[in-house]
Amino acid sequence: MEHIIAGSYAERTGLYRKALILAYITIFYNVLEGAVSVFFGLEDETLALFGFGIDSFVEVISGIGIWHMIRRLSRHPGDQRDRFEQTALRITGSAFYLLSAGLIATAGINLIQGHRPVTTFWGIIVSLVSIATMWALIHFKVDVGRKLQSDAILADANCTKTCLYLSFFLLLASAGYELTGIGGLDSLGAMAIAIFSFREGREAFGKAKGKSCGCSHNCHP
Repeated sequence: MEHIIAGSYAERTGLYRKALILAYITIFYNVLEGAVSVFFGLEDETLALFGFGIDSFVEVISGIGIWHMIRRLSRHPGDQRDRFEQTALRITGSAFYLLSAGLIATAGINLIQGHRPVTTFWGIIVSLVSIATMWALIHFKVDVGRKLQSDAILADANCTKTCLYLSFFLLLASAGYELTGIGGLDSLGAMAIAIFSFREGREAFGKAKGKSCGCSHNCHP
């Protein structure tokens, strides 16, 4: 159940408008990040960057669900998740599971074959931009969530931290390869992304069933 702060209608409306803008930014950024990452992941044969890009595309589906949730809360703060959000969560969860399985299998093959990326330069660039962007989104989402005393918006901000962690793993794998030339680091980075993707999938299905997610102790519908 959402706990909305006492205040004028205009104040609450302004805060929900800001939350919607943040949702739009999240969706747009993930589309752009996904396109860039997949392109250079294929071009440079770096599995970690490619997997990171696919993860970003899956986050777009999740982001659309969050956008819908914020619209619902702005009109009816006490309502439970509706059918659209539950469907979006199930699609998101399934996509994350498929991504996780694909990355684990491909990373394993790459390790056995001793595959090495052409370069992981763009992995470093994308990860640094993503770290800065995710940090800013977390900051502003937490600010709005606290002012609205909205458990759901705060949970979304907490879940954005997963994207931040993925960015750090991509940075470590990409920078590590550029510094050492050890091809296995790219595959290990992809495996780390796969593990986090699996967790995101499990949390999405949990939220679709009305359970609290692992991103926050207060992740309610």
